[in-house]
Amino acid sequence: MTTELQPLRDGDWDAWYDKLDVAFGGLPEGPERRAWWRAVTEVERAFAVRDGGEIVGTGGSFSFGLTVPGGAELPVAGVTLISVQPTHRRRGVLRSMMRHQLTDVHARGEALAVLTATEPAIYGRFGYGPATQEMRMTVDTVRLAAPDLPGVADVRLRLVDPATAVAACERVYAQLVPTRPGMLARRPHWERLPVLDPESERNGAGQLQCVLAEVDGEVRGYARYAVKPDWDHTGPRGAVLVRHLDALDPVAYAALWRYLFGIDLTASVVARGRPVDDPLLHLVADHRRCDLGVREALFVRPVDVRAALAARTYRRPVDVVLEVADDLCPWNAGRWRLSGDEQGAVCERTTDPAELALSVRELGSAYLGGFTLSALAGAGRVRELRPGALAAVSPAFGSDLAPWLPHAF
Repeated sequence: MTTELQPLRDGDWDAWYDKLDVAFGGLPEGPERRAWWRAVTEVERAFAVRDGGEIVGTGGSFSFGLTVPGGAELPVAGVTLISVQPTHRRRGVLRSMMRHQLTDVHARGEALAVLTATEPAIYGRFGYGPATQEMRMTVDTVRLAAPDLPGVADVRLRLVDPATAVAACERVYAQLVPTRPGMLARRPHWERLPVLDPESERNGAGQLQCVLAEVDGEVRGYARYAVKPDWDHTGPRGAVLVRHLDALDPVAYAALWRYLFGIDLTASVVARGRPVDDPLLHLVADHRRCDLGVREALFVRPVDVRAALAARTYRRPVDVVLEVADDLCPWNAGRWRLSGDEQGAVCERTTDPAELALSVRELGSAYLGGFTLSALAGAGRVRELRPGALAAVSPAFGSDLAPWLPHAF
């Protein structure tokens, strides 16, 4: 087999995307979503692997800004549209694409690459570690009282067309981005993603709705949702399917959930992709009626260890020498001294003895504060080389709010 990795040519986008459809099961997306993908594709960051002129592999990345602990926005590569045709699996095509992409990301000066994984088991061998989690909830709104807080009655709730309310919702979202690690600063065209609502993707639910929470004429929050009707012999059993809910203060937040709990002809609220420390859990009386589940969401891969570790702050003072292993990005391998606190950090090469040993995969998992180095050490993935180093360093990587990826890409 002779394959060649080439930059994507703009005129080849349709053929390239058709191959992606095949790799993901052969069910083509509708024209609305396909047009959106075409608009957001950064052709200059995309590539194709060809065998005799035929596209057998696809890949690309988006230019995002990612909030890191301390509130800074770090330019990152959002890895996406990765596929290999079934005829060319297990022949090194994916590894060649990953190596090419990491080299390109490094050349662009981006310290991190991030992705969401269709098959999580694949990407650990390329240095990507699960770094955030997301929670799903199916809330029994028949047995649970609606959330309430003093001042909720002063919040005006207004149903609006989701498309025309995009600007108002984006202003709320943008104010929240610096407050939580893992959130993405949206680039042009990405504001359209939350309101895509092809009828073919509704799975029996009604059309997308948007409700704004306003106080003194200012939009303080919003919720986008759809209602999926259902009935049994006892009466209506519909579900409110929450797509997004963001608010700038606890009162607006509670008012939005109270509204969703009270929609007629429904018996549950279903929300996916929520932060694992969602305040709703403290606004209801019984977690067991929320049917909670957790899974990984964002995978993080340090591409420039020095720049990545220096870009964030640390919850307590830290001064440690890390021995980092990285087979795909040899410029990361070796010993690094990390010194930092809540004000900032410095990371430099050193010849001093290492105190902790780990690979970039574990560093990625701990980077946003979603998983602790101590937990990774318990799985044998971080080794303590100086007694006491782990207990001193692990809390420093933590985050007050759980890191959260607000939407996939």
